[in-house]
Amino acid sequence: MENVIEINNLRKTYVMGTEEVHALQSVSLDIMENEYVALMGPSGSGKSTLMNLLGCLDTPTSGQYFLNKEDVSSMDDSELAEIRNRQIGFIFQTFNLLPKLSSLENVALPLVYSGMSKSDRLDIAYETLANVGLGDRVDHRPNELSGGQRQRVAIARALVNKPAIILADEPTGNLDTKTSIEIMSIFEEIQEKGNTIIVVTHEPDIAEHAHRIVRLRDGLIESDMKNEIIRKSSDPAHRYNTH
Repeated sequence: MENVIEINNLRKTYVMGTEEVHALQSVSLDIMENEYVALMGPSGSGKSTLMNLLGCLDTPTSGQYFLNKEDVSSMDDSELAEIRNRQIGFIFQTFNLLPKLSSLENVALPLVYSGMSKSDRLDIAYETLANVGLGDRVDHRPNELSGGQRQRVAIARALVNKPAIILADEPTGNLDTKTSIEIMSIFEEIQEKGNTIIVVTHEPDIAEHAHRIVRLRDGLIESDMKNEIIRKSSDPAHRYNTH
């Protein structure tokens, strides 16, 4: 297994008026392909800043970030956008679905820049939605879906480009316990099929699904440990499959 992510002495400083805020201070971290990692930490620990850097949504003040051997730490905005579209699938707490588009259209959206025909894009989007158990909801708009179904649409959208990395920011933050377990079950199966998954969460029971837990505090890595007791979800009615 090779490292999909290598970061060395990554720092991020924000200037707020006359003050400098050191959101991230000399963080170094390697993540191997097909790892399932949880990033934890209290508010202000730097976990959101680190997620933005890992997701190529922001650039570091100093340090290096290699994503699949490419140095992305010094790329400009258009280069970062291309990397994001090609290699990273995002899942957010608030789903970030476009309200006027159907589930199918929302999932097909990342494929617009792929050069493939509209019918091919919709075919792939349909297959990806079916894989997360929403083959019968393709024409529904977000306001016609439950929170769990909306998050499934968001997961399908993140997967549609077949990215190397899935980056999930508090993916169960707006969901009840039962639905959260169903969503984590999908994550487990995605990881089993070869994706690298990074989940940012403050909930210990969500982090326990990951194989490795990295805790941040005050912009530094406080601990980086293998998860000895991995919590498994199993909900056979909601399995992520490719059939």
